[in-house]
Amino acid sequence: MATGEFKITIHMVSSLDGIIAKKDNSISWFDTSHNYDKGVDGQDPEEFLKTIDCYIMGSHTYEHALELSKSYGWAYGEKPTIVLTNRNLTTDKPNIEFYSGNLNKLVNERLKPNYKNVWVAGGAILTKELIRQKLAHEIRVSILPIVLGDGLLFFDNIGQEQILHLKDTAAYKNGMIELCYEIKK
Repeated sequence: MATGEFKITIHMVSSLDGIIAKKDNSISWFDTSHNYDKGVDGQDPEEFLKTIDCYIMGSHTYEHALELSKSYGWAYGEKPTIVLTNRNLTTDKPNIEFYSGNLNKLVNERLKPNYKNVWVAGGAILTKELIRQKLAHEIRVSILPIVLGDGLLFFDNIGQEQILHLKDTAAYKNGMIELCYEIKK
């Protein structure tokens, strides 16, 4: 059982123009050779990933992550990962679970009692629903130094205004900016 304050963090990597995925799903735009002298070094990835208890993602993000894992390995390690889908998907990974049902029930009856720090690893539709239903607590956007011009938008017609409170910012040596916002309820 998790103890302490429960939190769902929406995390997304985006271009400056808000694109989270190119139409061909390529990720070459994630690599940046930019150098920002005033930037800071990033946190140790292994130490940071230890702070995440569980991941949730949409089925299209899951399928894309599976495809990428053929070249880069499974990015989510052995952490429990819940994939939201209405399709009949399968996996050979024991830490992956598929869920179809009420999002509020998933958060309050399954996630909240068992985890402290849940990260939404992707899914524009899932992200919109978590915000609409006031289930997410913060949004972390890592903005890469590129304008893509076309692709899947992070916030495309979310349909409601949402007030945010800036909690933190960081500018990294590779030119990436990270913004962390608390979602005001």
